[in-house]
Amino acid sequence: MARMGRPTVEVVLTDGERETLLRWSRRATSAQALALRCRIVLASADGLSNIRVGADHGIHPTTVATWRKRFAVHRLEGLAD
Repeated sequence: MARMGRPTVEVVLTDGERETLLRWSRRATSAQALALRCRIVLASADGLSNIRVGADHGIHPTTVATWRKRFAVHRLEGLAD
C-alpha cells in the first residue's frame, strides 16, 4: 500500500549520537523537554511513523515532525531550547 501525505524526514543516527541521545533521555538532570525530544528522535530513527511516535509519547504528530526535521538539519545542537 502506498503511503499518503507528506514524506517524512529519515533519521539516521551515528553510534555516538545514539549514545548521547540515550544518555540525555535517561539523565535525571536533563530538562523534561530535552528528554522528550531525545525519545522522539530515537523512535524516529527506529523507523516509527510520526503518528506512532506521537501516540506513544502523548504528543501531536506535527510536533514529532518538527523535531525530526530540526534534528536532521542541526543534529544534536538542534534539540536545545
